[in-house]
Amino acid sequence: MIKDKLLIIEDETSVAKQLKWSFGQTYDISVAANAEEARQYLISGIFPVATLDLGLPPTPDTPREGFKLLEELCTLSPNSKVIVITGNSEKETAIKAVALGAADFCAKPIDLQVLQIILNRTFNLCALESANRQLHKQIDQNGSLCGIIGVSPVMRKVFSLIRKVSETDYPVLITGESGTGKEMVAHAIHSLSARCQKPFVIINCGAIPENLLESELFGHEKGAFTGAVARKTGKFEQADTGTVFLDEIGDLPLSMQVKILRFLQEGTIERVGGKSVLSINARIIAATNVDLKKAIESGKFREDLYFRMNVVTVYLPLLKERPEDIVVLAQHFLRTETQSLKAGRVSFSPGAMAALSAHEWPGNVRELQNRVRRALSLINGQTITADDLGLDECQTNQASETFYTLQEARNQSEQNCIRKALLLTGNNISQAAKLLNISRPTLHDLLKKHEIKS
Repeated sequence: MIKDKLLIIEDETSVAKQLKWSFGQTYDISVAANAEEARQYLISGIFPVATLDLGLPPTPDTPREGFKLLEELCTLSPNSKVIVITGNSEKETAIKAVALGAADFCAKPIDLQVLQIILNRTFNLCALESANRQLHKQIDQNGSLCGIIGVSPVMRKVFSLIRKVSETDYPVLITGESGTGKEMVAHAIHSLSARCQKPFVIINCGAIPENLLESELFGHEKGAFTGAVARKTGKFEQADTGTVFLDEIGDLPLSMQVKILRFLQEGTIERVGGKSVLSINARIIAATNVDLKKAIESGKFREDLYFRMNVVTVYLPLLKERPEDIVVLAQHFLRTETQSLKAGRVSFSPGAMAALSAHEWPGNVRELQNRVRRALSLINGQTITADDLGLDECQTNQASETFYTLQEARNQSEQNCIRKALLLTGNNISQAAKLLNISRPTLHDLLKKHEIKS
């Protein structure tokens, strides 16, 4: 079994030996006797955790060298956690060390059991942050983030925004029409956040009868109403330390909007029939396909709740607004569904591909997935046709109803060819240039001209 690496930064040989002897069975330990040695170890980036006695040579009686090392930590090893060893009477020093980036501190004389607890907690924190960083790298060559597929420029912007908002605990409002993938985005934000190991509770605000909604969200006490034979824990309590996803928040009745607003302001709830106020630590992510500004004007949605929720908005585009993703999504759904059905190798016919690209997709991504499932239910053989998808071949001629000038038509044709070449080659510029029978510099010029990101 590979041991976690622990760096002990300690100039007193006896103390260093004691720590190494005490924790050597648990950790792979290295010792640095001064700041310069510590820098060499830390810069390697292989030590998730280090203990640091602030009093280092050449001024072992002051914390100057230790503070200096802490200030350099973000440059030397940004992902490392430092536990400061400090005297019982040096409370101000410990507080300053934490302010400079120390993860925790342990008082002298060192209680080995206490230090072991601190080490366990710090290594666990490192493991969680490492897993989170790996999730942040999930945009791969196929253009996906936590299961959300997209290679178009507009989706790359959505991915970037998801990654940014996952780093905070602020409320997030996800907007977009039905079928654009709002729930998947909420899952992605939670999965990439520090709450990823905690509950993710979904509440469909439009699916719960109004007379049961308060009990479902906040729970109730025994005897609170007829039929309340026992205490019930509500969705918000279930989500404590995690994330609450309020799907279709625009369907919430005004009476419940007041209670959600109170939670956002105070972080507290009350069970139905209860007398005590409960503090809940849960992040709120909400989604809606309703225009909330119009709902405010018509008196159906509270303006103060809107401004509380609308800290960060993630807008999900219509599928027709991201045409580069249609074929990619279709291929993805075909691959996953055929694997699930063990249907062997199935492909789209050229006519089916053309029909997919020409369709308006009023049902967005959900409609696309359902049409692929429909095709697999009706297919004869191993090739999906436009008819299997429920699309007409003639739909491919709809684009011709729009009139283009000759120059506009040339530009449109160039863009389509370049995007298809990039798609077929996995965004490999050299291979795409060969496929288009042009040079790399020419392709770079065309990418710049048409504002296409590779």
